[in-house]
Amino acid sequence: MKWKFTKRIIAVSGTALLFAVAPCFQSGQAFAGAVNRPAAIFQETQVTGVVTSAEDNIPLPGVSIAVKGGSAGTVTDGEGRYQLSVPGNATLVFSYIGFTAQEVPVSSRNQINVRLRADQKQLDEVVVIGYGTQKKGDVTSAVSSVGKEDFVQGAVRDAAQLVQGKVAGLRISTPSGDPTANTQINLRGISSINGNSEPLVLIDGVPGNLNTVAPEDIESVDVLKDGSAAAIYGTRATGGVILITTRKNAGERSTIEYNAYATVQTIARRPELLTGDDYRRLIREEGIGYTDYGGNTDWLDEIMQTPVSHNHNLTFFGGNATTNFTGSLNYRNWEGIFKRSGQERFTVRADLNHSMFSDKLRANIQVINRINSAEQGGAGGYAYRQAIIRNPTDHVRTETGEWQQRDGYFYENPVALIEETNSENTYREMRMSGSLDYSPIKDLDIRMLVSHIQTNSLWGYATTFEHTDTWLNNRNSNANRSTDAERRNLLELTSNYSKTIDKHRFTVLGGYSWQDETAEGFNASNWNFPTDAYGWNNLGAGQALQAGQAAMGSYKQKWQLAGFFGRLTYSWDDRYLLMASVRREGSSRFGVNNQWGTFPAVSAGWRLSKEPFMAGMSAITDLKLRAGYGVTGTIAGEPYLSQISYDFRQGNGAFIGGKWVPGFVPARNFNPDLRWEKKEEYNAGIDFAFLGNRISGSVDAYRREINDLLYNIEVPQPPNLVGFTMINAGTLRNEGIEVLVNFTPVQNGDFEWNSNLTFSTNRNELVSLSNDQFENTNDFFNAGYTGEPVQDYTHRVVVGEPVGRFYVWKTVGVDENGTWLVENADGETISINDATQEDRQFYGNGIPKQIAGWNNSFRFKSFDLSVNMRGAFGHDILNFQRMFYENPKNPTYNMLKKAYDPVYGQRLNNDLVYVSHYIEKGDYIKLDNVTLGYTLPANLISFVLNARVYVSGLNLATITDYEGIDPEGVSYTGFDPGNDQRDKYPTTRTFTAGLSLTF
Repeated sequence: MKWKFTKRIIAVSGTALLFAVAPCFQSGQAFAGAVNRPAAIFQETQVTGVVTSAEDNIPLPGVSIAVKGGSAGTVTDGEGRYQLSVPGNATLVFSYIGFTAQEVPVSSRNQINVRLRADQKQLDEVVVIGYGTQKKGDVTSAVSSVGKEDFVQGAVRDAAQLVQGKVAGLRISTPSGDPTANTQINLRGISSINGNSEPLVLIDGVPGNLNTVAPEDIESVDVLKDGSAAAIYGTRATGGVILITTRKNAGERSTIEYNAYATVQTIARRPELLTGDDYRRLIREEGIGYTDYGGNTDWLDEIMQTPVSHNHNLTFFGGNATTNFTGSLNYRNWEGIFKRSGQERFTVRADLNHSMFSDKLRANIQVINRINSAEQGGAGGYAYRQAIIRNPTDHVRTETGEWQQRDGYFYENPVALIEETNSENTYREMRMSGSLDYSPIKDLDIRMLVSHIQTNSLWGYATTFEHTDTWLNNRNSNANRSTDAERRNLLELTSNYSKTIDKHRFTVLGGYSWQDETAEGFNASNWNFPTDAYGWNNLGAGQALQAGQAAMGSYKQKWQLAGFFGRLTYSWDDRYLLMASVRREGSSRFGVNNQWGTFPAVSAGWRLSKEPFMAGMSAITDLKLRAGYGVTGTIAGEPYLSQISYDFRQGNGAFIGGKWVPGFVPARNFNPDLRWEKKEEYNAGIDFAFLGNRISGSVDAYRREINDLLYNIEVPQPPNLVGFTMINAGTLRNEGIEVLVNFTPVQNGDFEWNSNLTFSTNRNELVSLSNDQFENTNDFFNAGYTGEPVQDYTHRVVVGEPVGRFYVWKTVGVDENGTWLVENADGETISINDATQEDRQFYGNGIPKQIAGWNNSFRFKSFDLSVNMRGAFGHDILNFQRMFYENPKNPTYNMLKKAYDPVYGQRLNNDLVYVSHYIEKGDYIKLDNVTLGYTLPANLISFVLNARVYVSGLNLATITDYEGIDPEGVSYTGFDPGNDQRDKYPTTRTFTAGLSLTF
């Protein structure tokens, strides 16, 4: 469609002629006819301005601007600018194909800049589903989509953090402040014991991870939450499917975008420890057996720094309708809050599209190259522990300049640990993918997708002669080196046929997928070197190798996956909707008797808003009921688990013929019946939109049962070679509710406020731990570990009960000697010294019952503000920090200041022990992200199309009663959720300043 410009003569009061340029299409359509009005009504105002898109602030050429109720008008030029003479009391109507029309009163203003929003109703927004897209109105499964305009802004770690708090039922947290760590992600609860519970992540259809592409290079993130949506991916989809779509040149755009930011971080919350002056006061006033070395050292300050990080992203768009490309360069240099910790990351992506034969054949080639490198010291959780327990009166170095070391149980100088350790880790990933789409006839599309991915990592570690390891373990430098490499291949063939006949619309998809992966690695270590200058670069010089003590190992493994799949979608009159799919898939990871499985799914929808009886209800824009059922699988965590295995071990050998012969020892039993974990999920939902989409959202209720859990069960010897066998035994159940509400309280020319609420609940139960062949001896298993010196498990999972419960001695008091009093199995009060394992009881649960998010975006003229809040409720946290450092029993270690406060009216004098006193309510509300931006005037710099500056804060404030560093700095996955480990890299608060430019 082309624009045609027509000069119209519009009569004004019969005396003046106003010439206006009005856009029309080649069909000859133009603005309405002339209007005659008295001249007294008009006070002419010269109005100028720029029209841009609200999503990316790109100027829009060809926007139609007309006077409401009149006929004067014009269109924007190639840079989105316009100029028009209109009455001072007029209202301008801005309209553009694909965007929502906007009315703006002139009010005698001379400059009016307008940002138009994409008209999702007019475009009939599509969402990405498995192997294709679907109109949002036709979706019958639980699918959530978040576009780049709604992403979390500022310094985000990966793709998951972009949508944190924006997808109901998807829990994303950041339990570590380590710049090399990733976000933690979980969808709809725990889904496996020994299988892979992580969601399947696909980047433009190719398996990857949340760090495969830079966050700035992502266009949208779609989440397939329920079984009916995810079953098309078969064995890998029980944990959900996350579809990441990268940015591409959608048309003939030729622009360059540059985005950069710099950040500063601080610790989210510091533990309040005894200072050197506190030591001297306790020695003087109470005779506490501390040793005063005369100093005042803040050991946390000694190992921490104020990290300054920066990120740069350069994106190129170019080409034409036939051949276009997108290229991006991303460089990230992040420092950690611990000294000598950080990471550099460099990512390059190139995407080329070409069409030919009247757009019947379309080709795409994409290359992604990623390099992560980290040169670090010994910073980490153990160094943090040493900084906590170190005597604050001690000094970092001796008077002669050496590291100050003291004898003690796991007691080391944390600064020396960091400075006298060197490590280097380099990870490289090269991804190459290509696709051909061919449309031989109308409505038929045939596609071939191939990809090859190579990754390799090289890791080196070495300590110096000044490291604690030298005098503690008699090792003159300890060094090791390891390398890992993977090769992954993918081939997918799909054919898609779509047809509309009268009121019937259907799509048929058929496909084949083949995938194989090979992984291998090598590692070696040595110690007792003649010099520490070698590091890890001359392992053979260490004497431990000659003494037969050094370690060395290697591995290689391979597995394959093949699948056939098909799907049918059907719509009648946009009212009655159906989707059905099936996948037949086989994997080499399972036993020879069960290498293939079938994964069906079906879902249906009813759009009530399209029914005739709803015609008079103008307030209801859309209303749809959905229901679905789907089966997905969980693939085994490792290959060869079904096969028998033997190890050669020195300790199990025999002395034969004057030589020691290594033993040939069974390591794994044979199980040809090992098969997939099988998740069956039911989902029912409702989608709604009211008042012209000013209010919209969805509500989903689900119930999922994971059967044939992969479980390492105890078996008798003989007949089995090993005492444990990996089998399929047991059932795990999850159910919950998810709510999403979007609403726009205010929307006019100068001010707009959009808001989004998410809320979800989840409850789970371990239904069984046995199968027809094996009856488990116990109806429970224990999980979690406190570490030394307490050395105890923390959780127990029982058949018929929820997952995540702490199993602990419940404290009810402290006696006059400072000993814990606990409640026994009969409800009686006894001393902890007399308690047995049978006296433990369930106390609290580490999994939140409710998760909520509230996201707001505001725009006032050229200013924009986003405020994101999140919260989790109904769960508990085991505070390891208090359990280890809030008990004054051991004066060798430093303590929290509260350690000497009375507990139940008495001061503690008890050995460290795991009791309920240290389990706290973990509820929190977090002001997670606040971003304030300003878009500079479009004509400020002639060659700059758009310029925006912003400041942002991440993890700004937390409202909680929890006394630890951060209630979210805790793992909520696995079977020991809520354990706030003492060896940790503390979470941080991040402040960011950024700049975005478009040329």
